[in-house]
Amino acid sequence: MAEAYGTLAEVYDFLVPDSLLTPEGSAAAFDGLVALDPGARVLDCATGSGTLAVGLALRGFGVVATDASEAMVRRTRALAAARAVELPAHACTWEELPARGWEGSFDAVFCVGNSLTHAEGQAGRRRALAAMAGVLRDGGLLVVTSRNWELVRAAGSGLQVSDEPVERAGRRGLVVRGWTLADGWDESHFLDVAVVLIDDGVTTHAERLAFWPFRREQLDDDLRAAGLEPTSSTYAPDVERYLVTARRP
Repeated sequence: MAEAYGTLAEVYDFLVPDSLLTPEGSAAAFDGLVALDPGARVLDCATGSGTLAVGLALRGFGVVATDASEAMVRRTRALAAARAVELPAHACTWEELPARGWEGSFDAVFCVGNSLTHAEGQAGRRRALAAMAGVLRDGGLLVVTSRNWELVRAAGSGLQVSDEPVERAGRRGLVVRGWTLADGWDESHFLDVAVVLIDDGVTTHAERLAFWPFRREQLDDDLRAAGLEPTSSTYAPDVERYLVTARRP
């Protein structure tokens, strides 16, 4: 099976909102929502292209970045080098976190950008969250962001095409998403993502991503099952994305 986000890594910026394209913008998105002590040690455990991890490092936090995608980790390392910050970045799944020797090492763990939905069902989510909880110090904070999957499932399966080309680094591309939703919440769902570059001919980068959605109440239950206590949530029935925090007692 091909590595998830291996093909999309090159064009990942086309999938990111303008406000989150820079390290500064990615870190600023959490202002007023997440408070970290100066010099806090932070793990970004689904780092993607590394903008949040680098943004937090630029603010003086001690950051380590991990991602299951080797291609994304390479992008993170390149961004850290370009911004001249020290940022260890490792290809590592959530299940592999305990083997890293980081037990109780971090003041905060970030798992953002709808990443948790790629854990396979409730059992997979709980294993992933337990691994994150294990690397938190006592009283440490977990930060998770997610789509509002209730809204996604209410919309049903279908195709979404960007209204106009997205411009990134002098290139233009159309973003196409095809949603294939299962009947039951716990069954495999699929998102087909294509970025069609339209400058100097047409080039397409596409992947099919499996995901397992969850209700916000299920997420709270999963956090508690992992030994964490939910502390805040921005969830509302009509918002597309929300943030949840939880602490290790």
